[in-house]
Amino acid sequence: MLDLSKVQVSSSPHIRSDETTKQIMLDVVIALMPALAVSIFVFGWRSLIITLFSVCSCIFFEWLYGILAKRPNTTGDMSCMVTGVLLAFNLPVTAPLWMVFVGAGFAIIVVKMLFGGIGKNFMNPALAARAFLFSWPVIMTTWVKTRTELPLFTTPVDVVTSATPLSYLKNGVLPDASLLDMALGMVSGCLGETSALALLAGGLYLLYRRVITLHIPLSYLGTVAVLTYLFPRGGLPAGSFMLAHLLSGGLMLGAIFMATDYTTSPLTKKGQVIFGIGCGLLTVFIRYFGSYAEGVSYSILIMNAFVPLIERFTVPKNPAEKRKLSFKKAKEAGKSE
Repeated sequence: MLDLSKVQVSSSPHIRSDETTKQIMLDVVIALMPALAVSIFVFGWRSLIITLFSVCSCIFFEWLYGILAKRPNTTGDMSCMVTGVLLAFNLPVTAPLWMVFVGAGFAIIVVKMLFGGIGKNFMNPALAARAFLFSWPVIMTTWVKTRTELPLFTTPVDVVTSATPLSYLKNGVLPDASLLDMALGMVSGCLGETSALALLAGGLYLLYRRVITLHIPLSYLGTVAVLTYLFPRGGLPAGSFMLAHLLSGGLMLGAIFMATDYTTSPLTKKGQVIFGIGCGLLTVFIRYFGSYAEGVSYSILIMNAFVPLIERFTVPKNPAEKRKLSFKKAKEAGKSE
């Protein structure tokens, strides 16, 4: 006879899935490896040192918070590893290691764990950390010339700097680098955002693994493409201006890997399209009219704050559809970065 006293009943929804958070996070890490490989080729082995240090720092802070807050150790789900890689990808290769450590602490403790951990944060941890690290604007906007030999562990000094393609575009001038160089990543910029082709390869892998869908990336990139084509600056050729914007800065990294974060993006397809369009509008607006040449980070963070409002108007009224969304939300709550 069944002993009912030993049966535990949890509240609905009851979900069975072969997917685990660790599997999802592993797929994201694998998808980011082509961009890391290009970064090592372009900026040297210091790229790998910064990435590994960032990952180890994020793991440490999540472990430390669990100890201090007397919570279970959640480092095994690999979400902190994804945060660590993305944080490193949003930094210049000249960033000192102490800054990487500070950024990891802010991302994991302030943005992620204080809000309840994985699936509870309302904004992307890596992007929030990048925004916070602009408290040191000179460091965050110092770009070295590609293929420059840099020390592995100490802060580089007296390096040859180079302007990013976005710096040229903001002044209404086409970059001195070719579109092919920008696509391959042979330009100055943050550690992991320069190679559009490597990031697209990672995005295709995530699509194949069904980790992401096309709704946010296509609506985001499409909005930027349309606006930059219709309103080129400095009388530049519309097609070249548009392609340069699509291949420059953190647009591909943001659209594929960070705007698609499960927790900080809408659940419905319609909501995801609205979210992507909003990110695209804000990105172009900041790139055109802001004092900073890049607008991807802030556009995604701003739209993260609008997710509850978007879902309020896009979640279906039909009770059956609501149950399906609740089912899906509970399933994906653990897949967030």
